[in-house]
Amino acid sequence: MTKVIKKIGVMTSGGDSPGMNAAIRSVVRSCAYHDIECIGIYRGFQGMIEGDFITMNARSVKGIINKGGTILKSARSKGFRTKEGREEAHKQLIKAGVDALVVIGGDGSFNGAMVFNKEFNFPVMGIPGTIDNDIVGTTHTLGYDTALNTIVEVIDKIRDTASSHNRLFFVEVMGRDVGHIALNVGIGAGAEEILIPEEDLGLDRLVESLRRSKKSGKSSSIVVVAEGDKTGKNVFELKDYVEANMTEYEVRVSVLGHMQRGGAPSCFDRVLASRMGVKAVESFLEGKSNYMVGLKNDIIDLTPFDQAVKGKSKINMELIRVSDIMTT
Repeated sequence: MTKVIKKIGVMTSGGDSPGMNAAIRSVVRSCAYHDIECIGIYRGFQGMIEGDFITMNARSVKGIINKGGTILKSARSKGFRTKEGREEAHKQLIKAGVDALVVIGGDGSFNGAMVFNKEFNFPVMGIPGTIDNDIVGTTHTLGYDTALNTIVEVIDKIRDTASSHNRLFFVEVMGRDVGHIALNVGIGAGAEEILIPEEDLGLDRLVESLRRSKKSGKSSSIVVVAEGDKTGKNVFELKDYVEANMTEYEVRVSVLGHMQRGGAPSCFDRVLASRMGVKAVESFLEGKSNYMVGLKNDIIDLTPFDQAVKGKSKINMELIRVSDIMTT
């Protein structure tokens, strides 16, 4: 990339996550620091197609570092999936004088940015914002740490009820393809079992494990289930199966849903967002494009988009072993 960067656009796309506002703030203030204009793009790629832009400066982002969600809103865009839609988006950026684009989102958003870069040679940089932590090239995505803390707090409250009534609770958490959330909150909340997509425990082994827990003196149990777990068709089938085979338990299901995405970002996510925003802007100034900013060994680094979106983050096998020991 050789073009001179005078104006940078920033947008949020896909599912929201805590820390997105902190990342917007960082991009805007990094632009101000380097005397670069900054344009906020409302509603992701759809807003880009419609030219829904706003000029932003350092004062535009005051008081948002502690806010969940995204002040720039987020939306899915069927139009951007078409060549005509992307052409219109490019026209709108050129019309507004935007020279480069920072996309804050997940792998779907990065795929769109990568295609856009390829078709129009338009400089793009990605900041990973998703609570699933399922993107290659970073140990932590924005919102992941906050989600873990939110979920652990909720499970702690559920345990109070479980122990008061000798109940077994299945708590379903997000994680369609990977079990990072379930594994970490399961260990952190002291769950008796953790069910993740990477390991199919099987219904019979699940019941056997719960029976061992019961025999050891546990009067209540918490089972954390990633939404993508394959042990049963869904968490309610797990409930029905255990009820049919362990009549000594009252079984309940709690699906945490979108509450996992909300709330003020943790200090970790605020700092991470700040670091990533600075890196994204300064990478443009160094002539780089088509990368995702990520955290590796506590260093902010770059990963090519194609590697970030084509790979699949791997579960931490040490945590699997720790989980096996802790649920004994």
